[in-house]
This record gives sequence, structure tokens and C-alpha cells, in this order.
Amino acid sequence: MAESRVMASSVQQVQVQLAEVRRSVASSKWVAGTGLGPGAHVVHVPARRRAGSLVVASSEGGEAKKDPRRPSEGIFSFVTDNDSSRNAIQLPNAPAMDGNTGQMIAQIENKGRDYGSYVRAGEFRWWVRETGTADARNGTVVFLHGAPTQSYSYRVVLAQMAKEGYHCYAPDWIGFGFSEKPQPEYDFSYTEDAYHEELDKLIAKLDIPSPFYLVTQGFIVGSYGLTWALKNPSRVKKLVAMNTPLTPSAPLPGIFQQLRFPLVGEFTCQNAILPERFVEAGSPYVLELDDADVYRLPYLDSSDPGFSLLAAARKAPLKDLTSRIAEGFASPSWTVPTTVAWGVSDKHLPKSEAENFVKSNPSVLKAAMLDGAGHLPQEDWPEKVVEALTRFFY
Repeated sequence: MAESRVMASSVQQVQVQLAEVRRSVASSKWVAGTGLGPGAHVVHVPARRRAGSLVVASSEGGEAKKDPRRPSEGIFSFVTDNDSSRNAIQLPNAPAMDGNTGQMIAQIENKGRDYGSYVRAGEFRWWVRETGTADARNGTVVFLHGAPTQSYSYRVVLAQMAKEGYHCYAPDWIGFGFSEKPQPEYDFSYTEDAYHEELDKLIAKLDIPSPFYLVTQGFIVGSYGLTWALKNPSRVKKLVAMNTPLTPSAPLPGIFQQLRFPLVGEFTCQNAILPERFVEAGSPYVLELDDADVYRLPYLDSSDPGFSLLAAARKAPLKDLTSRIAEGFASPSWTVPTTVAWGVSDKHLPKSEAENFVKSNPSVLKAAMLDGAGHLPQEDWPEKVVEALTRFFY
């Protein structure tokens, strides 16, 4: 009985603290979710493949206008603008709208499997999306995603590229999406060399003829796609880099900084809405609910995806990686035609990354700026990505 009273008292204390935080946030001078003061003005703009879109601009007078789709001020108002994401949060006095985690998994477990199947290459099972056929008239394209996302981001691009006459593959990297999540250190090292080795095995298993077109995007494993190309220039017909760190001056998003801190990383990596938060933080758009479900799904039923992401983030030699990328592509020995297709509304990486990069080897490196797209152009505006790819590959 004494233990029960102590537990009840602790719960009451937590609830009181939560209530105080809610009151504090509600009375704050800042507009929830924007980081702007009371002079901010929220303007609605049309969404592009997303449920909603927000552009925030400051103004001198008047009170801030709130988007009705935003969460009301509260302890989690800063998390995301997405109703689906808020459903994943459940606290005393703030229950999730659609029940517990088990119910959520049951509702979404079959989502996000577009064009995909499992392929065993070497010791591990990869989830690989495929469109088109081996006899496609325009050749084969391999699409590689970045951390902490998955190949699902390419789903629309894959479908449209197949219609344009290409045979397309988009795998989930080991440790990401629906691919196998081997235990760090014991089963897989999550190093750059290990990822290159496993990618070689997958390409061999899929019997992808060389040279092929390669498209890579994003942080860490996305960068490994570029360093793989530097190691294997004869196997790459043409290369496209989309919104990925290209120089040592590239900023590192807070999520990766947190993952590299002891203890903080262990906590951060188990946040089921981390991937969708990252996607939305790098874009002017809000994910559609069904899409947010897919990015969250792997993190809901196991801790393995989080620890895989943690290992990949901590093993990545970030400064050395971007230095090698910048130097490798600036070298006169790099002669593979390369385009940097850049979403100019990227909030993680500035447009100057692409501009400075292509100046280092202008006879080989070209830029294609994608207006309206953010950090994941393939998610934000796939039609523009397809247009840029087909024009370059033709």
C-alpha cells in the first residue's frame, strides 16, 4: 500500500509539472511551432504532394494568425505540424487520438510497400523497390536515399521514370526502412566501408549491368552513395546528387548532432516520429498523413531501427567524408557527367552548397535548381525531379 501511495504521488507530481509546462508555453510570447514572436504573420500557400504548407514572414503590427491545422499550444506543440505525428504521442491528460502504439501499428503496418520486395544479398535482407523491366529502352537507374529516411521517398519518381522507359531500383539501406536491422558491432559495423561492401553485393545480386545511372540524396548513407561512385567511376554512366552535403562547410542538422552525444543519442534515436520531423523540418511542406505513417512505421514495433540510425550517425566520419567528396569531384580525374539537382527551399542545406560544388569542376559538374522543393525533392516535387533526370540522362 505504501508503494502504491508513493507511485500515485509521483504520477500526480508529473501531471502537475506537465500542466505547468503547458501553461508556460500557452502564455509564451512566441508563436508555437514557428519560433517567431507576436509580430509574426502566418501565410497559407498551396501544398505540393503534402497535406498543408506554411510560409512564415514577420510583420510589424497585429497579432499572429494561427493555422487551424497546427496543434494548440502545449507541451508538444513544437514537435510537428502533422496530425498523424501527434497521434503517436500519448501522455497522461493528453491521450493520443487513435489509441495506443499496438493499435497504430495494426492500422498502418501494410502501408508503404509500393513496388517493393525482399532481396537477400550476402548475409542481409534488403527491401528493394523496382519499376520497369530489364529490357527498358533507356537503361537502369539506381536511387539511394539518405538518413534517416527510406526508399519510400522515391515512390512517385520510380513510377514516372518507368513510364519514361527506365528500369529503376531503390533499396532501403541496411538499418533503414524495411531492410534488415543487424545488431551494431556484432552483426554489422555500420561504417562507410561496410555499406559499400553490402551495396556491391546487392548490385551483383540484382545483376545490374554497368555502367548504370546513379541518383543519391541526403545525409550519411546518401553521402556513401557519392563515395561509392568515386571508388567506382567506370560503373557509373551518369551521376545525380540531390541535396546532400558536398563541402566541409555543410551544416549538420540538430538531429545528427544529438545522435552523436552520449546518452542524448540513445534517447533521441528511439523517437518514433524522428524521421517525419526531419523530412518536414527540411521542407516548406507538411507530409500527408499516410506518408508520415510510413516514415514512422519501422520505429514503432522495434528499437532496432533507432539503434541502427544511432550507429550509422556515430560511425560516419562527417568532416572527412565531405572533404573527400569535395576533393574527389573537383579532381581532373573525375570525368563522369554529374548533375546536382537541388531543392532550393531546403532548410537543412543552403543552395550555396550546390553552387560552390559545381564551380570546382565546371566542365563535368552541372547544377539544376528545383524551385519549390526542399531537402527531399523526390518527396516534395517528384515531377520536377523526373524532368531534371530525363533531360540529363537523355
